[in-house]
Amino acid sequence: MEQLLKVLPTSKNIHPDINVLKAIYRQSLEDPESFWRKMAEELFWYEKNGPAYDPLPEPPYAAWFSHWKTNISYNALDRHVDSWRKNKVAYYWEGENGERQTLTYYDLYKEVNRFASLLKDIGIKKGDRITIYLPMVPELPISMLAAVRIGAIHSVVFGGFAAYALAERINDSQSKVVVTADGTFRRGRLFDVKRVVDEALKHTTTVEKVLVIKRANNNVNMIEDRDYWYHELVSFSDSYVEPERLDGIHPSFILYTSGTTGKPKGVTHGTGGYMVWANFTQRVVFDINDKDIYWCTADIGWITGHTYVVYGPLLTGATSFLYEGAPDFPQPDRWWSMIERYGITILYTSPTAIRMHMKNGEEWAKKHNISCLRILGTVGEPINPEAWNWYYKHIGNEKAPIVDTWWQTETGGIMISPQPGLALVPLKPGSATFPLPGVDADVYTEDGRSARPDEKGLLVIKKPWPGTLITLWGNPERFKRSYYSRFPGVYYTGDFAVKDEDGYFWLLGRADEVLKVAGHRIGTIELEDALISHPAVAESAVIGKSDPVKMQVPIAFVVLRPGYSPSPQLRIELINHIRETIGPIAAPQTIYFVSKLPKTRSGKIMRRIIGAVVEEKSIGDTTTLEDETSVEEARRAYEELKLEMERGIGVEA
Repeated sequence: MEQLLKVLPTSKNIHPDINVLKAIYRQSLEDPESFWRKMAEELFWYEKNGPAYDPLPEPPYAAWFSHWKTNISYNALDRHVDSWRKNKVAYYWEGENGERQTLTYYDLYKEVNRFASLLKDIGIKKGDRITIYLPMVPELPISMLAAVRIGAIHSVVFGGFAAYALAERINDSQSKVVVTADGTFRRGRLFDVKRVVDEALKHTTTVEKVLVIKRANNNVNMIEDRDYWYHELVSFSDSYVEPERLDGIHPSFILYTSGTTGKPKGVTHGTGGYMVWANFTQRVVFDINDKDIYWCTADIGWITGHTYVVYGPLLTGATSFLYEGAPDFPQPDRWWSMIERYGITILYTSPTAIRMHMKNGEEWAKKHNISCLRILGTVGEPINPEAWNWYYKHIGNEKAPIVDTWWQTETGGIMISPQPGLALVPLKPGSATFPLPGVDADVYTEDGRSARPDEKGLLVIKKPWPGTLITLWGNPERFKRSYYSRFPGVYYTGDFAVKDEDGYFWLLGRADEVLKVAGHRIGTIELEDALISHPAVAESAVIGKSDPVKMQVPIAFVVLRPGYSPSPQLRIELINHIRETIGPIAAPQTIYFVSKLPKTRSGKIMRRIIGAVVEEKSIGDTTTLEDETSVEEARRAYEELKLEMERGIGVEA
């Protein structure tokens, strides 16, 4: 972090004085042009024309490195191949079935160039979109880096999504190519990934080619003139592709995330600002160095995987670990055995995973020497103090600091977090501590006033930062409405938060109708729309129920159409319908059948009341309720199913 350390007169990468952090933070907000120009100097640019920071009169209120030219793939690979890091390990990979692979930066460079050449050979050019639907195999980061190398825009879809959700994302991005695999392994079972793609493509019109990675060697259906084995085509590819010289605001990828309406939002990130932010945050949050073996356990199908499995680590020249499979298979010590085997020094994971390991017991970790861990991280949701303390004590041996990070798909990278790469500050279990340099965070009340210390409010970001999304794909009006209409000129995160008297931030979960299931955002409207697409369902309401491991699980209340009757079989059918249309991660824990839903007089479903029934809490104010008997309906359905569960005849997912 040499450039950063030139900002202030200090020669140490870790400094115990919080005043260092405050001084850097203050400078980043007072003079963003100078600050981010200095941060950008660590990376390679073909051209540096004009300012790093262009103020704009409307959202996102800044364009970053607009007239500078660069390429993320060059910075992630070529820059290192031209240095001593050429033969340094970029990725250790391990499959659930025990297969292992090691890729140096030079190995990765060669594979990315061949893949990029193949994409060009089949007609992909700058600005074209490709959808990537792959398990956690090395070809996933390779395909992403190949796309950005030629200026194509990748859209990675999480492998847990079903055909309907995949088709929806392909159609919105109008992708010309899909990259997938024959299969993958999960908990010892083979999953036919290609079959999901085949089903999805029945509902799309833009896909011209499907490239299939041979992973599981299972038999798959290959459609002539559309489907091609990657290994067969790539053997004819060129060994080098000149990287496209891209403007800083050129879109690098689309990543779909749930919103408060049924249609997922195509969050679009640029090139220059996103690259600088990924590099900067990787360094200051994880204090990454060339001796580290770093493991972010996130699936690359989510933004955490994009920034902290692929781009951040490779931009900083780090060695990372990739794992395809379940965290507790074949035994609950799978993670700890791999940490010991590879000597992993930094672990970045979700509170859900931590709580799962807590449930299994610390004795599994004690079977292995994991003293190599020097920094622990959490991401995806607020971590409860009990899990924080368990993680710190049993995994970090009360020595490794925990970087509890808050950020979003839209922010591109970490926004609020401890920052060991800048300064060590006292940690408070459950608090993400302070904003990173460049992040002007605050907590607002509903009327737009800065909240007092310990007063609950809405988290906002008051100034632009380099990693911010540049738009929502194909929907600039929704972009403005979603993020900048609540408080004009200010980015609205949709999260509740509190800032204490010491300035520490405490994140309290979503303020809008989006669930956080095991750290993944799932829109309630998206689930409700999927339920209503079933012929038996007239109306539906979905809420999140508290869960000791996943934080929240979806619960659905359903009104049936005439001619359909409630039954355990129909409940199973509807749960499976969600699994098939959106994916297993979205499947409701259970479904309650009612004849009416609690609504306001204007017809809005009162999910708050449904949530109170399921959590067995006070209903609260019902003055706006249209029909009070709907509350009794919900209670009756809840109690009846609860009784069935106790008798062993009910159904939960």
